[in-house]
Amino acid sequence: MLSILRKARLKDKEMRILMLGLDNAGKTTIVKKIMGEDVNTVSPTLGFIIKTIDYDGYKLNIWDVGGQKTLRSYWRNYFEKTDALIWVVDATDRLRIEDCKEELHGLLQEERLSGASLLVFANKTDVNGCMDEREILEGLQLASIRTHSWHILRCSAMTDDSCTGVGIDICV
Repeated sequence: MLSILRKARLKDKEMRILMLGLDNAGKTTIVKKIMGEDVNTVSPTLGFIIKTIDYDGYKLNIWDVGGQKTLRSYWRNYFEKTDALIWVVDATDRLRIEDCKEELHGLLQEERLSGASLLVFANKTDVNGCMDEREILEGLQLASIRTHSWHILRCSAMTDDSCTGVGIDICV
């Protein structure tokens, strides 16, 4: 799937990446980490933020959209021409893993996201007692996803770079 995406984008080498997830999952912190910005000054996103970065010969347009419950109905406004969906999960938030699963599976039914690859960032893995990869795989029922190619990556936007280099490599 990713090789098909690369071939389709060889001409313009531009990609649209949509970053979604529940509120407080760490979406904006991850975007700031990717951009090389200070991750210690983050406030809730009350709409959307677009950041553009040149990465490995690609121009990546990263759309970071707020995850508050009141904003989720607006997510569909950002689906058009999305090449990759990054779903950010707070690995410490066991209480909302069911909500997280329902929102993700609802998104994957959207026709306008049908061609997008899926990267799941299990964020905040630096926190003791966080869910491990198996718990997140099961909690989100990732094995049942047959409509999109997907990858899961454990990361901590605050303490490591796995959500930047490796994560972006998976998208492009």
